[in-house]
Amino acid sequence: MAAAQPLVPTLMVEDAEYVRDLRETVDQAAGELRAIPEAAASVRPAPGKWSIKEIIGHLIDSASHNHQRFVRARWQDDLVFQGYQQDEWVAAQQYQSVPWDELVTLWHTYNRHVARVMAQVPADIARREHRRHNLDQIAWQTVPADQPATLGYFMRDYVGHLKHHLRQVAERRSGSA
Repeated sequence: MAAAQPLVPTLMVEDAEYVRDLRETVDQAAGELRAIPEAAASVRPAPGKWSIKEIIGHLIDSASHNHQRFVRARWQDDLVFQGYQQDEWVAAQQYQSVPWDELVTLWHTYNRHVARVMAQVPADIARREHRRHNLDQIAWQTVPADQPATLGYFMRDYVGHLKHHLRQVAERRSGSA
């Protein structure tokens, strides 16, 4: 009987800058969001524009979709994922009527989990180039369909999207939007 091979830990993306960035961003933003009064979080700046509650609801939807995408991508030969109708999802879940503290807690906790999921992706999987993808349709900062894409890029894009919407919230709070 051959000697057992020692277990060699797989290099993970745990130390990737986007994982740290996501953790730090959501930890800092959670306190800032909780400081926003419920009434202020509920204001829609114009017809057809989301309130701060709805922006955070959208970010919860984004976390939900991307959490599944990041897990599934480990075993897929491509980066092709189902999209979703953002406005319809926000409206269907009626984030306007959810208590503000519940939304912030769910958003913060879910994104801490997404960061853990990202951190556990093996580095070779995060860096593997995929010629077949639909990041030209579903990414925040799209990748042309004729160019390869990586899961690492897609995870970094997720963090960029989240930060984009947090900037919108900050602009609303400062009165510049």
